[in-house]
Amino acid sequence: MKTASRIVGTAFFMTGYEVQDAPRYGAERRGAPIFAYVRADKSPVNERGIIRQPDLVVVADDTLVGMPAAGVMQGIDEHTVLLINSHENADTWRQRLNTAATILILPAREDIKDRAELPYIGSRCAAACAVLTNVISRDVFTSALAEELEQLGEKIVKQNLDTALTSFELMSPYAGIVKQSGLPSAADYQQPGWINLPFDDAAISAPAIHASATSVKVRTGLWRTMRPVINYEKCSGCWWVCSTYCPDGAINVTEAGLPDIDYEHCKGCLVCVAQCPPQAIEAIPEHLAKEQEMSAADPSGIKPPGDSA
Repeated sequence: MKTASRIVGTAFFMTGYEVQDAPRYGAERRGAPIFAYVRADKSPVNERGIIRQPDLVVVADDTLVGMPAAGVMQGIDEHTVLLINSHENADTWRQRLNTAATILILPAREDIKDRAELPYIGSRCAAACAVLTNVISRDVFTSALAEELEQLGEKIVKQNLDTALTSFELMSPYAGIVKQSGLPSAADYQQPGWINLPFDDAAISAPAIHASATSVKVRTGLWRTMRPVINYEKCSGCWWVCSTYCPDGAINVTEAGLPDIDYEHCKGCLVCVAQCPPQAIEAIPEHLAKEQEMSAADPSGIKPPGDSA
């Protein structure tokens, strides 16, 4: 598909168009869908990126149509022409897709049963695109294909060209069916129907480890390796910052309006340390914090027998 977009882009350029052609890769693995976009206009093309409202969509492998990751149906409307390389007919696809788009079929080769084997399909799709737009002549397309595949050798170029030119014959009854629509006008932009969500009281919406239906009995503080400690001399009392950012609601607010960390449920994520505006919360190793607690409980500084450092 990358090569097909290059061939089509070069053919448009040789015809006198301003052109952009670019591939877009999905997951980098064999079998993942790949997309390629071509923009062509007589005026400079300033739009970039994905084509949101395509005039023509060419599907090289019909198994991609039902694959959400491929995005085949994205942005198509009654103006779009959808060309599918398939063994099925157009009526079958209309029933399956229920779309207002015009559906055409590029007949898949009968001898190809394994959809992983699609020889020269890029060249066939490129040729079909040239015919459907009806602005690229057979001679120009031939030159574009030869230029893009030149490095592969004359034999490969001829094989691709022979296969591609069959598309000129198959698609000739539909020459010119693709019409250039241009970019939508900003004056016609319709705002989406926004849904306003009510703002719940903080007592309902904010996390609170001691609220009902929580795991308050699970002492997640035992997981901690680093402990956040509040220096109240620096604390400015903006408790709504640290308490809001705490993912477990383990920071309570005292009657004096100061934050208080519930160490039984503080997991030591240290989000509060990063978010504290006056940098009044610091992180210390958990083992050091426990030593400080013991020293505060025993002013003599003598450690209990058997206690390790």
